[in-house]
This record gives sequence, structure tokens and C-alpha cells, in this order.
Amino acid sequence: MNKLNVVFCGTPDFAIPTLKVLKDHPQVNLIKVITMPDRPKGRGRVMTPPPVATFAKENSVPLLQTANINDELLSDFKEADLFIVLAFAQFLGKKILDLPKIGPFNIHTSLLPKYRGAAPIQHAILNGDKITGVSIQRMVKKMDAGDVVYSHEVEILETETSGDLFLKLQNEAALGTQNFLKLVLEDNLTFTPQDSAKISFAPSLKKEDGHLNFAQLSSKELSNRIRAFSPWPGTYCYLGKKRLKIFSIKTSDLSLKPGVVHTDHNFLVVGCKDGSVRLDEVQLEGRKACSDVELLNGLKNKGEPIELK
Repeated sequence: MNKLNVVFCGTPDFAIPTLKVLKDHPQVNLIKVITMPDRPKGRGRVMTPPPVATFAKENSVPLLQTANINDELLSDFKEADLFIVLAFAQFLGKKILDLPKIGPFNIHTSLLPKYRGAAPIQHAILNGDKITGVSIQRMVKKMDAGDVVYSHEVEILETETSGDLFLKLQNEAALGTQNFLKLVLEDNLTFTPQDSAKISFAPSLKKEDGHLNFAQLSSKELSNRIRAFSPWPGTYCYLGKKRLKIFSIKTSDLSLKPGVVHTDHNFLVVGCKDGSVRLDEVQLEGRKACSDVELLNGLKNKGEPIELK
């Protein structure tokens, strides 16, 4: 088989290992990398290229930066055998999807049809799943609804955060791309329709999703939420009018009503739906991260009742 002419669409750091696989593969001709335009970043609002654009420039790969791929000339992609899409954040219209000779394929960080959408990694941890994975599906107009051609399971450890799982699945996506290319080159793709009875969704997260309501969540649900929302959007409550970021908790043996705060022995313990938890590592607005002991010792009105909202 001749070399595969591949167009890659992606934007963040997460896509770099997969892009490197395509660049280095002896049977791939990487004819174009498509990514988002430069954006202002940092306090100085300096225009900064996305990581995929930087990689393409450093490796002399043809690059297109566009805010809408559907506005580009179709003739630029007419030689493509494959479109491979990973963390691109743009919708591909039918005219684009119909271009590649073999097809357009998306790499998704869940075991489809579970967790269709923008935040599958976070939702897997949030729901206490033990297993997730990587799926590669042939793209159709409906989001994440195409036939699956490759999937691989990955274990979620009890201590892993979304940040940890991102790194693990970043490498699994690259490995999955290698295996997918092997199937394509051997003309051995099998297209498996997704089971409509097993569909679930993983919508984007918002900052306010990180607000912890201790009275409504169990200790396990609180732990999952903290892990799922690390590093972003993070989890927090309010101590008075100040935001208190919560980085880790431990289960406690104290019997407290949901929402009640206990500070004996300089530990900050809060009642939850099924018991209580100690807020082990925290950061009060305007201060550095610290233990609950350090936080309580540093409060002006030490010893007075504390209310967390």
C-alpha cells in the first residue's frame, strides 16, 4: 500500500504524542496539520500559538491555523486519505467529513458510547468508574456517534486525579493511533456501531461545578469530585466571604450532622451525607496552600465557631 496522506486536527498539549506518531510513521505522509489561531495569554495578553502549531512549525510540517475549518478551501485537502482528529474543539461539517478517501476518524478518551462529549475524563472519575479507555470512531455529523474501529481499556486508580488520567490517556491515544494505522494499512478495519442503550454524556465543566455541598454529598462522592476537578476547575467552599480551595480530604470517624463543622484538636472536620471528612489540604483566598491545622492556627478569631458554605 502507498503511504497514507493524513490531515491531523488538534490543538492542546494532549494531542502532541499522537501528532508525533503521525510525523514519525514511515507509512504516513502528514500533508497538513490544522489547529486553532494564536490567542492572547498571560497577564501581558501576548499572542501565543497553540501547542500543536508550535510542534508543526518546529518540525516543518505544513500548518493551517483557522477559527473555522469549514471556511477553508476544500481543494487544500483533496489528497487526504485520512483525517485524524483529537482535541480539536471545532465542528467538522459534512463537506469536510466527506473529503478523505478512507474517512475521518476521531480519537476519544472514553469507551464509547459512554461519555460522549467534551469532558469524558473528568466524568469517569466523578462517577467513580474503575475503567475508562480510548476509542477511535469514524466521524459522522452527530457528535461522538460514529462506528468504533478501535478501543482499549485503561484502569482508573483510586488516587488518580483528572490530571493524572490525562497523562495516562495521552499516551494511550498515541498507542491507539499506532494500532489504528496498522489496521488501516492492512485493510483490516472493523466498524462496530455504538449501542444506543449504553449512551451517556460528559458535558463541559464550569467553574461553579467545583463548589462542594457537604450536606448533599457522601465522603466518596466528595473524594471523587475533588479528584475529578483537579487541576481544573478545582473544588472549593466558602469560609465567611472568602473562597476556601480544597485539594484533598480524609475520612473521619467523627459523627457529625451534614454540614456541621468541628475543629477540635486543630483538625477541620465537616459532616457530610454519610459521616464526616477532614479537609486535609486547603488554601484560603489570599493565602498559600496549607494543612487544616495551619489554616486554623492562622485564623484571627481562632476558637470561634466556623461555618463553611
